[in-house]
Amino acid sequence: MVDRGALALALARDRLAQSFAGASGAAPVEWRVNDAPVGYETAVAEMEARAAAIADGAAAELVWLLEHPPLYTAGTSAKPADLVEADRLPVFASGRGGQYTYHGPGQRIAYVMLDLKSRRPDLRAYVASLEAWLIATLDRFGVTGERREDRVGVWVRRPERGAGSEDKIAAIGVRVRRWVTLHGASLNVEPDLSHYQGIIPCGVRDHGVTSLADLGRVVSVPEVDMALRETFEEIFGATRESEAPPSCPGLEPGSIRRDGL
Repeated sequence: MVDRGALALALARDRLAQSFAGASGAAPVEWRVNDAPVGYETAVAEMEARAAAIADGAAAELVWLLEHPPLYTAGTSAKPADLVEADRLPVFASGRGGQYTYHGPGQRIAYVMLDLKSRRPDLRAYVASLEAWLIATLDRFGVTGERREDRVGVWVRRPERGAGSEDKIAAIGVRVRRWVTLHGASLNVEPDLSHYQGIIPCGVRDHGVTSLADLGRVVSVPEVDMALRETFEEIFGATRESEAPPSCPGLEPGSIRRDGL
């Protein structure tokens, strides 16, 4: 019997791969992984410097996987009323789109710096490609992720809680500057979900937040990293290990994991 959901996912990934794969002969996207948590301001400074260099043609595209210490970020559409517990964790204003979200250990963040001029200058389609990437990654662990037309991110159904119940497992918030992307996505592997109680995540009040661990999938962050890289290449094209350490002070080169595993 044909799995129509899997077939639709495969077809969607094929279409997105054709749209966002780099041009023939283009350099592979650099792939960087940090094991130690990276401060938010340090990471943003490094990301913005790299994106500017990409726009100037002075650096290759980059995907940077990392974790942050526990904190909240407020996107450009954040509403003050959605910060329920202002004193619970540090709060940082963010240039990404979207509202409030939580970052912390056990959550894999992917800062994605791609040159859409050389791929496809279409922000809506780019966000859909990020969703397809996360859905394909979840599929590796037996989790069916879904996108919603009225809500950005990736969602999983929770039928055990009643018809129509679903939780968010991955968030997406992006910005584009000179057609180079900044920020990206976060996937909940095994974070402290109680910290989401301090905000209205992404302004959504009618649904909850979950993680791979919450769904009963015992998966390590390195396993998730491996799946993220493999599925990224299916949609966006080849990657290679990042050779140069970050330029920002306070981020030790020794904290970078280069094997991608």
